[in-house]
Amino acid sequence: MLKRLFWLSLACISGLLLAIHSHAQELSFTITISDHRFQPAELSVPAGKKFRLIVKNLDATAEEFESHDLKREKVIPGGSEATLILGPLRPGSYKFVGEFHEKTAKGSIVAK
Repeated sequence: MLKRLFWLSLACISGLLLAIHSHAQELSFTITISDHRFQPAELSVPAGKKFRLIVKNLDATAEEFESHDLKREKVIPGGSEATLILGPLRPGSYKFVGEFHEKTAKGSIVAK
């Protein structure tokens, strides 16, 4: 019984350590929307890795982050932010736009 409890405890501790290690290695990138433009307009990310994309809308009006390439769309109210989980991406360029201001709000994510 004591042996069984030891192995169960060891398995739980191992799982916890793995979760902590995985969380510590999360990749996160931020882009902002200001004057109906994305900054940076081109964001480089590592290919083959899952990551968080934080989109901060500094404008007073809402914007919709839309990407057919990434199969994502999200309305971000003015003065707020949204987090999207993306990837892993294959090497290449993935375009996105601000659907409410498509003439100026354009960008791409480049996975290398």
